[in-house]
Amino acid sequence: MKKILILISASFMLTSCYVHKTIVGEGSKTGIVEKSKQHNFIYGLASGKTPDTQAMAKGKKDYEVTTKHTFIDGLISGITFGLYNPTTVEVRR
Repeated sequence: MKKILILISASFMLTSCYVHKTIVGEGSKTGIVEKSKQHNFIYGLASGKTPDTQAMAKGKKDYEVTTKHTFIDGLISGITFGLYNPTTVEVRR
């Protein structure tokens, strides 16, 4: 039982959060952030509706898009055994 607890603890402590940043134009000017969720299913094999990052930028030409798999996203994925995998999308304009 002790080995199982150590293995479970290590699997949670040795994970990392996925982050991908894309800079459009010259990047963020004002620092205003708008967040949305990307809904993925069955370990990410099937995607739901993808957030429209250009609409989230409100017509600005310079902005940053950050896609990340946060701790909460990972927790939800773990609770659902990978059937639902949310990803957070942030647009900083």
